[in-house]
Amino acid sequence: MDHDRYCTEIVTQTELLTAALQGADLRTPVPSCPGWTLGMLLRHIGGGHRWAEELVRTRSTEFLPDDGFRSLEGDDTGDTPVAWLREGATRLAETLREAGPDTKVWTPLELHGTTAFFVRRFAHETLVHRADATLATGTAFTVAEETALDAVDEWMELDALPQHFEHAPRKRELLGPGRTLAFEATDVDTAWLVDLTGDVIVWRRSHEPAAVGVRAR
Repeated sequence: MDHDRYCTEIVTQTELLTAALQGADLRTPVPSCPGWTLGMLLRHIGGGHRWAEELVRTRSTEFLPDDGFRSLEGDDTGDTPVAWLREGATRLAETLREAGPDTKVWTPLELHGTTAFFVRRFAHETLVHRADATLATGTAFTVAEETALDAVDEWMELDALPQHFEHAPRKRELLGPGRTLAFEATDVDTAWLVDLTGDVIVWRRSHEPAAVGVRAR
């Protein structure tokens, strides 16, 4: 997936999200985000879009306060904020398109240091939280094959970063002899191997035997 496709996905996933939530009760608990209501989830998504848009638009090379992204409190008695969510997604996509993938900006964990990080991250951030919303409301969730595969790849890349050991030392407890995980997508002939036997987490797309395997669509 290229930069323009990621920009498109930010808007597309937001539109799919809002279409699925017409008439939803914002007080509905989100089982995959314990302690959150649907309203909190939507404020998180829309706040994240606006925070990233400001960071990219201003070409900030330092962290910007993300209170609007992290603060989840608000009024859950109204309707789904469709226009607010779509506006934030559209503005973010437009700003990222204008910036291109190579513009220098602050990124977490000293990753990339360019807008290439944020365009991919918020495409899949929006996708995964759309899944959270559909789990909460019992509505259908489908995703294009290419988008789904890239989302798994991105998660593997991010979760395997050795910097995580500095921020969460207990993560080293995952490592140990014989610890390998295989994830196989049965409908697209794709698989991932996660190797936890060394000093760092290693992953690759590969059909290989492992100590534990998961097979699903």
